Amino acid sequence: MSRWSIRRWKPSKKRSCRSDFRPVRRGRVGKDKTSPEHVAIIMDGNGRWAQKRGQPRLFGHRAGAKRVREIVETCPEFGVKYLTIFAFSTENWKRTQSEVSGLMSLFRRYIKKEARALRDEGVRVRFIGDRVRLDKKLQKLMDELEELTCDNDRVHLTIALNYGGRDEVARAVKRLAQDAALGRIDADQVDEQTLARYLDTCVLPDPDLVIRTSGEARISNFLLWQSAYAEYEFLDTLWPDFNAELFGRIVTRFGGRDRRFGGVDTAAE
Repeated sequence: MSRWSIRRWKPSKKRSCRSDFRPVRRGRVGKDKTSPEHVAIIMDGNGRWAQKRGQPRLFGHRAGAKRVREIVETCPEFGVKYLTIFAFSTENWKRTQSEVSGLMSLFRRYIKKEARALRDEGVRVRFIGDRVRLDKKLQKLMDELEELTCDNDRVHLTIALNYGGRDEVARAVKRLAQDAALGRIDADQVDEQTLARYLDTCVLPDPDLVIRTSGEARISNFLLWQSAYAEYEFLDTLWPDFNAELFGRIVTRFGGRDRRFGGVDTAAE
């Protein structure tokens, strides 16, 4: 077996994202007492966590990777069906070559180590972002993991890797324009739902809740289109210190929020 292969397999014909598209759900107007269906997390603070301990930044990234498994396992307990994590942005290439190389190596090791466990636990894994710049070995592992878990439905884990919200929209518009030029779609009929079909997240519901760790209060080019009506939680906690208990408190607190989606809560009048 190849060092870089999860298992020997024959790739099936990839299903078109657009063929599986479903209209985006926006939720109910008013107070939603249920848990968020889709939680997205900006996992920030690994480097600072390591530096506080006198360790290199990659030490923090390795610690942060361990937290991912804990949160994935916690999702069903709180009714969270979809979890999207921001692992590597299109801007992260600006970091030192040693850190970028270390992160790519960490991604490869993580996929190889966790693949079968994710499959056995009913987790379906998807990757979003521009894969072209990623090395071929990593791309192969990503493809294999998606194929290995494609029939799972307990938790849908989406990993944003070489992802940027603006880049995603630009790539979507490019593909849409190409289809319009070929006569596959009518440009006059293009609306929000049409564009949504071309996004990386086209088979996913919009996130209900976006969490960012580390004390930074910005969205950093993450899910710009999809998070238009999301609720936000900005935490001082560094990502390696984030845990299932804190995740549970945040998700539970979400139920008390008044989500109107631009409308009016008539029950409050």
